[in-house]
Amino acid sequence: MIADMKIGELANMTGVQVETIRHYEREGLLPHTKRSEGNYRVYDESHGQRLSFIRHCRSLDMTLDEIRVLLRFRDAPTENCGEVNALLDEHIGHVALRVKELRQLEMQLKALRETCRSAQDAEHCGILNGLNVMAQKQTTSSDMAGHVHGAHPGVRTRKSHS
Repeated sequence: MIADMKIGELANMTGVQVETIRHYEREGLLPHTKRSEGNYRVYDESHGQRLSFIRHCRSLDMTLDEIRVLLRFRDAPTENCGEVNALLDEHIGHVALRVKELRQLEMQLKALRETCRSAQDAEHCGILNGLNVMAQKQTTSSDMAGHVHGAHPGVRTRKSHS
C-alpha cells in the first residue's frame, strides 16, 4: 500500500502533470482529497489508480464526458453496463469517422503537393497559390467547418456537465 502523497508525488507516479490533476479535480473526475495540517492536498493509492484509468481513457481519445460516464459505472460495479457498451460503440463510430476524414485530408494534401513538383520562386509556388485559392473559397463559403482533434458532438450522459 502506498502511503499518503502530495500532488507532485502523484504526478510522478502516474505520469500526469500537476495542472492536469487539478483540472480533473475541478471537472469532478477525481474526488476531493483530504488536506494535511499544512493545507496540502493528500492523495492515496486509490487516486493513483483512478488517475491511471482516466489517463488510459484519454489515450483512447475519449472525452471527459465519456470518461465521466465510465467512472460512474466503475464506481457502481453492480450496475448493468449496457450504457458503457453503447458509449464505446458510439466512440468507435467517432473514431471511424475521423479516420475517414483523415484519409480525405491526406488525399487533399497529396493533391496539393502535386501542384508544385519543383522548387521555384514563392510567387509561382503551386502549393501556396492553391492554399490561397482554397482560403478565398472558404472565406466566401458558408461552410466554415474546422477540424478540432478529439472533439465529438452528442456524447450522451445521464447527468450533463459543462
